[in-house]
Amino acid sequence: MNRDEFNDGLLGFLDASPTPQHAVQNISMMLDNAGFVELREGEEWSLSEGGSYYTIRGGGSLIAFNYYGVREYLLLGAHSDSPCLKLKPNAKLAENALTKLGVEPYGGLLLNTWFDRDLGIAGEIWYEDMRGELKSALVDSKRAVAVVASLAIHLDREANKDRSINAQNDLPPIIALDEEFDLESFLEDLVDDDVSKILSHDLSLYDTQKASFVGANSELITSARLDNLLSCYTALVSICSLMDKPVVMSIFDHEEVGSESLSGAGGSFFMDTLRSIFPAHSDYLSFAKGSLLLSLDNAHAVHQNFANKHDSAHAPLLNGGVVIKINSNQRYASSAKSVARFKRVAMKCGKSTQSFVTRSDMPCGSTIGPTLSALSGIATLDLGVPTLAMHSIRESAGSDDAHDLYEIILEFFS
Repeated sequence: MNRDEFNDGLLGFLDASPTPQHAVQNISMMLDNAGFVELREGEEWSLSEGGSYYTIRGGGSLIAFNYYGVREYLLLGAHSDSPCLKLKPNAKLAENALTKLGVEPYGGLLLNTWFDRDLGIAGEIWYEDMRGELKSALVDSKRAVAVVASLAIHLDREANKDRSINAQNDLPPIIALDEEFDLESFLEDLVDDDVSKILSHDLSLYDTQKASFVGANSELITSARLDNLLSCYTALVSICSLMDKPVVMSIFDHEEVGSESLSGAGGSFFMDTLRSIFPAHSDYLSFAKGSLLLSLDNAHAVHQNFANKHDSAHAPLLNGGVVIKINSNQRYASSAKSVARFKRVAMKCGKSTQSFVTRSDMPCGSTIGPTLSALSGIATLDLGVPTLAMHSIRESAGSDDAHDLYEIILEFFS
């Protein structure tokens, strides 16, 4: 797959995946089309040599694998969630002749970027249908239905110097110029079924602006949720291109809030699945000892206006190559050996790599890498594509780097 084909598919995937549940639904459909077979947790699995399979937990997490018995595997890990605003259970706020939505920040989002954007609503709704059956549905307004309006500069002359954001008071978006607006009916209309009563929901606001190329020569890709759907797409295209090779792909929800959940990387999903693939303890140990896990999560590119926020010797450039993330305090799982293994493969296919180490006077974020490595005993490398404006409602990445990562992954089996 050439770069243009890869990027066109990436943009379509980003636009079609406003929530982790939508991302996993799209991933599963692409896996189905490629010939993967879905397996259900709790059922007995019958695996055939050379078969390709996947299983889903919680709607937003998925693990796929090509089964080739006990041998060395390449594992790819990423997360499906992104910082956003989620609707509270009792979301309707009616005052001043309009209806607003009560929202709660999810993850470490840049709050100021959510103002004055055209916002849609998407996610999962659980309901009782007209026959009294409990059902769930993925929904998407597919158009802008809400906006968080900024306070005019005339009413806050110090806004450009010192404006703080109160998440409780300042973020509820307008959805209707009517205090009598029926939010329940609006949500029911999003469901393609006859709804008797909505019982619960997991709904998020999202920016309806489409992903696009930016720059005089289209050097940039800008979109919502690049962190970390870009990595999910790269892992997906990779495993589909390597169906005749021993590869495992793991996509997890809830990374942005710590991964400690039923379907997060810190839960039991990863190990439950691996133990189902390798039920014999000795087989599992042989698999784990020889395998390598690539934890894919976007990395901080050096910002053109804030270069002093980086260690000058570890300041990744957009379109400068895949970034290897290193932290001596184990916030990243990269080791000297896993770094060497990856660099060796990258050099073989003529691809550049970069290194990111946070400034010694700044705290370091983390990823799913250390969690998965500790749970599984598999050597792990944390890496990703350099990105600007991470956790903004709209992020930017180079148009070369993700495709370079894809080609390096393929080179592992050349």
